[in-house]
Amino acid sequence: MQPRRVDLALASFLLILSPACGKKSEAPPAAPPEVLVVPVVQQDVPITREWIGTLEGSVDAEIRPKVQGYLLRRVYEEGTFVHKGQVLFEIDSRQFAAARDQSAGVVGRAEAHLAKTKQDVERYTPLAAQKAISQQELDNAISARDEAIAALAAAKAAAEQDQLNLAWTQVSSPVDGIAGVAQAQVGDLVDGQKVLTSVSTVDPIRVRFSISEQEYLSAADRLNAKATEGKASLPLDLVLADGSVFPQKGRAVALNRQVDVKTGTISVLGEFPNPGNVLRPGLYAKVRAVVSERKGALLVPQRAVSELQGAFSVGVVKSDGTAEIRAVTAGPRFGKLWVIDKGLEPGDQVVIEGIQFVRNGAQVSAKPAPADDAAEAPAAS
Repeated sequence: MQPRRVDLALASFLLILSPACGKKSEAPPAAPPEVLVVPVVQQDVPITREWIGTLEGSVDAEIRPKVQGYLLRRVYEEGTFVHKGQVLFEIDSRQFAAARDQSAGVVGRAEAHLAKTKQDVERYTPLAAQKAISQQELDNAISARDEAIAALAAAKAAAEQDQLNLAWTQVSSPVDGIAGVAQAQVGDLVDGQKVLTSVSTVDPIRVRFSISEQEYLSAADRLNAKATEGKASLPLDLVLADGSVFPQKGRAVALNRQVDVKTGTISVLGEFPNPGNVLRPGLYAKVRAVVSERKGALLVPQRAVSELQGAFSVGVVKSDGTAEIRAVTAGPRFGKLWVIDKGLEPGDQVVIEGIQFVRNGAQVSAKPAPADDAAEAPAAS
């Protein structure tokens, strides 16, 4: 009977010990994960749009000769600024000088012939009155005088044309601007079909860009009113290829008359001051403009917004410390911020760091974002 009493005692000891061991194995509850939040703020926001544009001179003149001849000399320095009327090229003028001299001789003969016919009319008029000559002879003299007047006018016109041809052997610039590289060499036979060079007026310089039909229709009243008044003045900024913003402010100056049926866009011309001729035709740039103002817009940092297959969502921490993934409708961007059209309220705490811990109903520890991170958010108005 002794072994049985030992077994019962051991079993009783184990029953007493087991609850104590169970209490020691329980782990303390985990702390809720920490997330950084910023408040949703509400303020008026300018809405901007960007378009790709191409720069062009306010005048881009192709320099072509008006007469045919051999190119004797290039007078200007390629790529330099030239003035209106400055000679750029010289064409062999000898044949045109000879034609001018010949036409001057024709004018002289016509003047002499006219003088003779006038004397005939003056002499025949009293004789015809006295019946010393026939009326037919007087009529012939008057006709010869009129023909001589017409012949002299034609000779003078031909002489003027020959003088113009001679002057056109000096090919000059029609505008102030930057002269391009010559496209013809000395010794080439050139005519009106040959472009010798181009001269561009680049201060002010223009930018051509296209807006969609929807963008045009949304601002048609404003654009057409300005075009009708001749005071188109939509302010523009120019973002260059290196990402820098051109320091001079521009303005929209012209709206094309029709929409391109192939692309569904309409062309707009902008104009920018260009001191120092820094910008040149042919450069590509982004044109930026404030097209409207969103009153009372709700703003969050862009990194608070998640996008998946075109759907946008934001992590929100509610007042009871629980998290929520909330679907939102995202509007236009504003710097590092994003306008939220639907889904948030002013003062909501949105998560900008630790979004991986956000689950619907999950408890989190919300901490205000540090100053550097919170700087992305605008000050509450």
